[in-house]
Amino acid sequence: MEIDLTFTQGTDPNIAQMQVQNKLSLAQANLPSDVTAQGVKVNKSVKNFMMIIGFVSTDGSLTDADISDYIASNVQDFLSRIPGVGEYTLFGSEYAMRIWLDPSKLYKYSLTVADVENAITAQNIQVSTGELGGLPAVKGQRLDATIIGPSRMQTPAEFEQILLKANQNGSQVRLRDVAKVELASQSFNDIAKYNGEPATGMALKLAPGANQLETEAAVKAELARLEKNFPSGLHVVYAMDTEPYIRLSIEEVVKTLVEAIVLVFLVMYLFLQNFRATLIPTIAVPVVLLGTFAVMALFGYSINTLTMLAMVLAVGFLVDDAIVVVENVARVMHEHHLEAREATLVSMKEISGALVGIALVLSAVFLPMAFFGGSTGVIYRQFSVTIIAAMALSVLVALILTPALCATMLKPSAASGTIPREGLLGWFNRGFDALRRVYGKGVGRMLGRSRWSMLTFLALTVLRSSFLPACRPAFCPRRIRRAFLARSASRQGPRRNKPRRSTKRSWTIC
Repeated sequence: MEIDLTFTQGTDPNIAQMQVQNKLSLAQANLPSDVTAQGVKVNKSVKNFMMIIGFVSTDGSLTDADISDYIASNVQDFLSRIPGVGEYTLFGSEYAMRIWLDPSKLYKYSLTVADVENAITAQNIQVSTGELGGLPAVKGQRLDATIIGPSRMQTPAEFEQILLKANQNGSQVRLRDVAKVELASQSFNDIAKYNGEPATGMALKLAPGANQLETEAAVKAELARLEKNFPSGLHVVYAMDTEPYIRLSIEEVVKTLVEAIVLVFLVMYLFLQNFRATLIPTIAVPVVLLGTFAVMALFGYSINTLTMLAMVLAVGFLVDDAIVVVENVARVMHEHHLEAREATLVSMKEISGALVGIALVLSAVFLPMAFFGGSTGVIYRQFSVTIIAAMALSVLVALILTPALCATMLKPSAASGTIPREGLLGWFNRGFDALRRVYGKGVGRMLGRSRWSMLTFLALTVLRSSFLPACRPAFCPRRIRRAFLARSASRQGPRRNKPRRSTKRSWTIC
């Protein structure tokens, strides 16, 4: 029997295992002796299988029972001792001496199953025979030898000779007279095949908190060492392995992160059109990312798909602060004709409060996700902490490092106001100026007609609310949606003619 215990999130698995072991020791006295003789184990592991290893006989020289016995005797103990492996499941069993009793023959000889069990237990033993010439030895004894008696039975022929009953006429009833004895699998519940060939599978689970990539690498290295001593024709295959998917997903996230940094650099150069000014925010990106990695290590988070995705999203946030500082310093240098150092001092007095305000607003958006409960909370907590750490560090960099870089790297030519009018940059500047003029005129008209602008905004708000019943439940809080539907139903009254078509949709995730 196997009992699975599931603990709440945040429980230390080592302490939980120790407490379970203590409680088990109290209940172990009430267990049957057969159970304690077989052994009771307490393992800690995650729920899902990390990998399933197949052992296949490609030449057909081994049966699935042969493979299972070899793996159980020579492989599974080595794999279970690898750091990071929490639990293992062998889809097979060791060899056992199978005794198939014939009920009619037992009845014929007036025997029961208990008689057979008692005879096997009494005769299949190993006795310490003694010593020849041991102390106290007689005078002149020159030989001292240990006497080795018969050990436990090993072959079916030896078991067949077990004496069950001796009759008064001198005849004997042995085990072969009432049963068929053979060496076969201990259990026939598992049958494994790999491409139609005899095989045995072994599933491994990851220990809590272990690194799956490192654990799988250690398992594969150990199997490569053990495979050198495998019987002829026995090979290792990996029927299920999640490591390639994890590695590829992290590689794709890293690729996306690099692409995001390159795109940020190109976009900044397109708008700033000065290499020195573009280089300053680009320097801030790796500094903030390295600091974010340090915060992740402080919280005990690993580099996984969720944290790396948060880093990709944070790239867009963390460069904004540095861009604001660079652009404002360039503006002050151009408008007030100041040197870089004086312009940086003036600029930071103007925008320091705005930078802190931006960080607080964005933190207020992502911080509530860190307090979600359950398994969902664990996922969103890593995501939230990573983004908030990146944003907080970006503000510190924008208040400390970026001004220092602006004071030392920016030159008056970077803020001279010379705008290219030829080539690709010239085409972009002309288009951007035209768009800015149109936007400015639109804002001016709205400010001049503020009453009509507010009425239009209210009308759009009401129109948007009318689409709320058709919104998917995942995009709208259920409580707000129900309240809106109830209010709409009370206003419209009962429908007499055509019933309203339901907008509720069901989604199935496989």
